[in-house]
Amino acid sequence: MVIIDLSKPIKYNKSDPWFMKVKIKHKPHKKAKWLIRILGLPFKLFPKNFEGWADDTIQKMGVHSTTHIDAPWHYSATTNGKKSKTIEEIPLDWCFGEGLVIDMKHKEDFDPIMVEDITGFLSKNQLMLKPDMIVLIKTGRDKFNGTRDFHKKGTGMSAEATEWLIDQGIKVMGINSWGWDLPLPYMLKKAKETSNSEYFWEAHLVGQRKEYCHMEQLVNLDALPYSGFKVAVFPLKIVGASAAPARVVAIIN
Repeated sequence: MVIIDLSKPIKYNKSDPWFMKVKIKHKPHKKAKWLIRILGLPFKLFPKNFEGWADDTIQKMGVHSTTHIDAPWHYSATTNGKKSKTIEEIPLDWCFGEGLVIDMKHKEDFDPIMVEDITGFLSKNQLMLKPDMIVLIKTGRDKFNGTRDFHKKGTGMSAEATEWLIDQGIKVMGINSWGWDLPLPYMLKKAKETSNSEYFWEAHLVGQRKEYCHMEQLVNLDALPYSGFKVAVFPLKIVGASAAPARVVAIIN
């Protein structure tokens, strides 16, 4: 069995924009020794070669800052008229299943991924979608991960392609770009230029009427075959949250 990590490291990166900054404080072993002494254990009763214990505190990390999975609650307070699921309410059986990679690396920046792009890829490579698969969209833009312009580059999913995947029985899907839609700054600009009130965040907003989850900021999809593997994407159980960091892995037997 081979396990391939599809998650980015969680660490401080000075090039991340302010809304992605992560800050972790690492506490050395020796600090715990003084804590134990204050709690009442004399130094002479410390175990031999006892260094204390290391500890760490996450001081700043948004739930969307790293490799994560979005809950339906992120897209809208309701889904098809019912309260949307928060992250701890997502069924765990959604989070493990047969995986499929859809290769869209040829798509230019700001050129949305359409239904015909996906069906053409599946037909060309003799691949078939099955209900409850976990579909991974490979754009190649994870090479910009950790750079200042990561959120400004890449292709992204259209509303039509997102809805089409849901209609095939796909509950969980993911992408190795910064976001699921086209880049956020580009969408803001085009919505204003076209005066189209339905343009902005169109793929996310499919979740207003059809229930699904997507992952963002995946990495290492080039290490995967198109099919023949399982995906595990178990989020942290943060009550009431719109998303959660996840250690996403692919498992190849």
